[in-house]
Amino acid sequence: MFQLAKSGAVQILGIKLVGVTAENGRKLLFTLAFIVLMLLVGALLRAVAKLILLKGSERTRFWTRQGIHLFTSVLLVIGLFSIWFDDPTRLTTALGLFSAGLAFALQRVITAFAAYFVLLRGKTFNVGDRIVMGGVRGDVIELDFIQTTILEMGQPAAVQSAEPAVWVQARQYTGRIVTVTNDKIFDTPVYNYTRDFPFLWEEMQIPISYDSGFEKAEQIILEAARKYTVPINEVGEEALAELERRYFVKRAELGPKVFLRLTDNWLELSVRFLARERGVRDLKDALSREIIGQLKRNQIGIASGTYEIVGMPPISVKLDSPLPSPDSKPAPAQDTHSPVR
Repeated sequence: MFQLAKSGAVQILGIKLVGVTAENGRKLLFTLAFIVLMLLVGALLRAVAKLILLKGSERTRFWTRQGIHLFTSVLLVIGLFSIWFDDPTRLTTALGLFSAGLAFALQRVITAFAAYFVLLRGKTFNVGDRIVMGGVRGDVIELDFIQTTILEMGQPAAVQSAEPAVWVQARQYTGRIVTVTNDKIFDTPVYNYTRDFPFLWEEMQIPISYDSGFEKAEQIILEAARKYTVPINEVGEEALAELERRYFVKRAELGPKVFLRLTDNWLELSVRFLARERGVRDLKDALSREIIGQLKRNQIGIASGTYEIVGMPPISVKLDSPLPSPDSKPAPAQDTHSPVR
């Protein structure tokens, strides 16, 4: 039933199988063995790297795993081509046909794969960075050949209407894990919160009435901001100096400052201060509690859009017929039926 012809082709029930030869069978077995070997080598290298970098940073361990993955993948591709295309002329023809078909059918995949090598430079973002990519805001937890995995976080109330909709009204985790293809770096901007300057300038608006003492309110707000941001400013100064050394940026003021704005209803005091890229909600909560407490102690009220009715115009009601007196009795009803005889 199964036999090998003189030409080396495999025959089943006298039918010659095209392309199936003893040589191809040996190559197939060797291919399977080589794939298993590469998987074992990759697992061994990752285990050794894990032991060596046990106390290293998460970023170092991540890029070590990426390097091992890339190294074993390149070896696997080279080995498979060496097994199946031992003739250079056949290899050139096969590569030409393969690349032409691949470029047409997998355009987005190829673009995402090319973007992976751009990301490997680490100048766009690294694992652990807080970014906005493809409309997704969050922390990068994994980077693959085709996709980037992001642990999503919420958005401030001012941008709650942006897509996709989120229910957390602050920059804190929502719990959703989102995958974004790497080719998005060629199509949309990538916002990085942490790579070169891991701080943000934040603002809070406190409205007070015009008859309140805004000088005292400004002093209270500034003291509260300085109380909670002085350690941040000291660290931020070093990071800003490094940013100026690497890029052409102008010196920015790091200390908190209060700005006044006149509105139709109240006097708005905006405090601008420096905050770390993480923990902004906690910092704003502490500032709000401190400012509200100090304003109450100094009898300075926070303005709001409330309305008070201080008067009403006179109201007159005109009736077509006079109303009956409360003391009057209703007239007895008349019997309209004739008596029964």
